[in-house]
Amino acid sequence: MNNYRILVVDDEDDLCEILKFNLETEGYLVDTANSAEEALKMDLTQYHLLLLDVMMGEISGFKMARMMKNNKATANIPIIFITAKDTENDTLTGFNLGADDYISKPFSLREVAVRIKAVLRRTTNIQSLKEEQIVYKDLTLNIPKKKVFINGEDIALTKKEFEILLLLLQNQGRVFSREDILAKVWNDESYVLDRTIDVNITRLRKKIGQYGKLIVTRLGYGYCFESD
Repeated sequence: MNNYRILVVDDEDDLCEILKFNLETEGYLVDTANSAEEALKMDLTQYHLLLLDVMMGEISGFKMARMMKNNKATANIPIIFITAKDTENDTLTGFNLGADDYISKPFSLREVAVRIKAVLRRTTNIQSLKEEQIVYKDLTLNIPKKKVFINGEDIALTKKEFEILLLLLQNQGRVFSREDILAKVWNDESYVLDRTIDVNITRLRKKIGQYGKLIVTRLGYGYCFESD
């Protein structure tokens, strides 16, 4: 079992069952829906990929995809369109809506499995990369490498400066008191003064240039990264 969950949305019940059986044989967790209306009542955020028929009832596959892409919670879920129509306009429409692939009926089940595997490999890698980096405009924190870049230029930060910036960027808009920063960045290190945090913040602001002004002091409360 690979733990990838797939939703098949097609108004042909037999096709749904065939795809479900074969994809479960491949190790996927598979649910089905016979209309976009039915699918939209489900928790779509639990799925890693949708196989979505284009020609369905009142809400077409294209319309459902547009609704998903306009919803922040579902915008990044990969979609593979399946359709009996194979015209250039339909294909372009699908890709313009953000489709990750497009399969025309009739298709072989082996082809579907290969296409799904390719899309999941590609989108999973992209998601993993996103999780390893925090990007704010031209400012990038590479978390595994503990590096900071501005416009691609490596910015030399100390360990504590990096950890303070990481904390603030991961929680943009949230105010951290000096005590909070001490607990999260210095952990159990002894004899750390509040002044030490102020000095590190001052140096950090200078090093990150134009983004330094976004590390805001909330008098009496602490510091936060306030996106402009």
